[in-house]
Amino acid sequence: MTSLSSGRGRRPSLPRLLLGGLGVVAAVCWPLLVYALLSRLTADPAGDATSGHVSPWVWALIALGALLIQRLPLPWLLRLTLAALLIAISLLSEAELGLRAYPVLVNLAMLSVFATSLWRGMPVIERLARLQEPDLPAAGVRYTRKVTRVWCGFFVFNASVAATTALYADLATWTLYNGLVSYVLMGLLFCGEWLVRRRLRRADG
Repeated sequence: MTSLSSGRGRRPSLPRLLLGGLGVVAAVCWPLLVYALLSRLTADPAGDATSGHVSPWVWALIALGALLIQRLPLPWLLRLTLAALLIAISLLSEAELGLRAYPVLVNLAMLSVFATSLWRGMPVIERLARLQEPDLPAAGVRYTRKVTRVWCGFFVFNASVAATTALYADLATWTLYNGLVSYVLMGLLFCGEWLVRRRLRRADG
């Protein structure tokens, strides 16, 4: 799947689109997968991810996470870096922390893509806007740059809260925020930006 930071290129094939979609779906469902696995293992202290012996299922999920990162619509070097960080955190700290770190890494990756686009190439939101309006006026270019900055702020906030829940919250709280609340906030930001854009269009019209 074409990465968010790439420009116009060849049309991605259907298998690549499907694999990219799988990576996105896995990122969305990751907290639920972790919660389901760790909740099941808590009944068996020998398989607890925080004990000396870590269940093979935990390592299998970590490996799956590293593989699924490769299916996210991100630059290949960033995908490799994220996978390496996920594995390193799991090996150097508690395995459960590696599982919990996944949303933090994804948010930092998105922050990197959006922030980099502000000074190299075309801002991400402008690129998306030009898919519907190729001849974007100067006012639209300025607006999409501002929206890209807003999304950068959101990813900083979301990564910070995700890291806090990964380090200090219990599993249920971590799952609630990263599996539900963060997506509600993202949806509110989408809706708020859409309302602002409509208001500006009416004012210009």
